[in-house]
Amino acid sequence: MSGSPTGPILVTGCSSGIGAAIADLLLKAGHTVYATARRVQTLEALRVAGARTLELDVASEASMAAAVDAIQAEHGRVGVLVNNAGYGEYGTIEETDLDKVRQMFETNVFGLARLIQLVLPAMRTARAGRIVNIGSMGGRITFPVGGYYHASKYAVEAITDALRNEVRPFGIKVSLVEPGLIRTRFGETVLTSEGASLHDRSPYAPLLASSASSTSGGYASPILSAGPETVAAVVLKAVESPAPRSRYVVTPAARAMITARTLGGDRVWDQIVRHQFRH
Repeated sequence: MSGSPTGPILVTGCSSGIGAAIADLLLKAGHTVYATARRVQTLEALRVAGARTLELDVASEASMAAAVDAIQAEHGRVGVLVNNAGYGEYGTIEETDLDKVRQMFETNVFGLARLIQLVLPAMRTARAGRIVNIGSMGGRITFPVGGYYHASKYAVEAITDALRNEVRPFGIKVSLVEPGLIRTRFGETVLTSEGASLHDRSPYAPLLASSASSTSGGYASPILSAGPETVAAVVLKAVESPAPRSRYVVTPAARAMITARTLGGDRVWDQIVRHQFRH
């Protein structure tokens, strides 16, 4: 087994942004880290820093199985799985290409779920292990133009809640990290989604323009957003805490919005949305 107190840590989606920050901080904390991405060449900086690097495409069964098998062959089991890989396909419910939505769900939901299935047998045998799923405040609140992305993150919430209680008797701990706006390439991906791109033919053109403006402004704001290192610090807590929390909300703005949605109900939330997305 690894010398790391948790056993080896498998992190998905490490080519940049949150995943790269998570892998880097876990390395600095002394853990054995397997940093993964679809293109292993994007992981060179992490390899130089001491990470083991593997190709892992969460939309490919063969790729996921090969990565888990490689770690288990050397260490016996994956000690911690950090499910970070994900992206946003944005657009209105009416206009978004459902084939693109299916592809997003393959990454955000089904890839996450399949990796959990692959690592659990060895964790159960060892009666130890941790799973940290990177969700989003978007799994607790919903904005227009992001409905399908939000749906994928709501699914992660449900999977995580069920899993936490299913595996507790086996000594396995499960946490969900819910970031708010984090300054990564995610914001650019949202704005360049085909369904979110402004075109005059759309009956939703005013809404799409308002959404683009709100998204750009939110990610640019130092008050509303934070850097990926903020998420990495929370993941480190979830990995190392003897009693990790079931949920970690990241950024004060995310906590405020989730609270407003929870306590205010539909009427208050719809007023917030109408104010933010004027069209």
